[in-house]
Amino acid sequence: MHYFNSDTAAGTAGGTLLGIILHINGEDVVKTMVLAAIGAVISFGVSVSLKWGLDKIRAMRQRK
Repeated sequence: MHYFNSDTAAGTAGGTLLGIILHINGEDVVKTMVLAAIGAVISFGVSVSLKWGLDKIRAMRQRK
C-alpha cells in the first residue's frame, strides 16, 4: 500500500531546490551560460556546414 503525502513531497522538493540553489555561486552560472552559448554557436555552425556540403554533393550528383 502506497501513501502519498503532498506536504512531504513539497517539503522534500523545496529542500532539495533550496540546497542546490545555496551551493551554486555566480561564477558557475556565468560559466554555464558561456559554455551553453558557445555550444549553441558551434552546433549551428556545424549544422549549416553539413547542409551546405550535402547540397553541394547533391548538386554534383544531379549534373552526372
